[in-house]
Amino acid sequence: MATFNNTDFLKYDDYMTPRYAWENIKDYIPKDRVIWEAFYGDGKSGEYLRDLGFDVIQEKEDFFNNNKGDIIVSNPPFSDCKKIMPRLKELDKPFILILPSSKINTQYFKIFKNDIQIIIPQKRIQFIKDGDKLENKCNFDCFYYCYKIGLERDIIWLD
Repeated sequence: MATFNNTDFLKYDDYMTPRYAWENIKDYIPKDRVIWEAFYGDGKSGEYLRDLGFDVIQEKEDFFNNNKGDIIVSNPPFSDCKKIMPRLKELDKPFILILPSSKINTQYFKIFKNDIQIIIPQKRIQFIKDGDKLENKCNFDCFYYCYKIGLERDIIWLD
């Protein structure tokens, strides 16, 4: 049986969302609500959403100590999901989050078990680290997890 026991492996949460990841779902994001891009990153995610015509609040601040906007649309740090999911449940605010597809199997995600809808991208999202160079990209199998969005189906496959 193979094991993963590499002490050189580090977790990185500083991979940013490419513009096309938001363009892919722009028609599913409610237009009449103020978006809180709650996880600042490099700030470009909020900029991309604004460019798509959305009203966006995005500031360098602690997600756990704030509550802004009408809906959260974000790519949160994957390693903090265990803390993020209970906070989202407490806020009970609609959200669309880009997260690894495997998160749906975690105990901390099951607090949303009957309320989540999923948008499945056509291919893996190429997240960006330190600029837009090919060698700085990393892809993950991700879904757009939606809560209180009211999609027409529980699972939507993007073309």
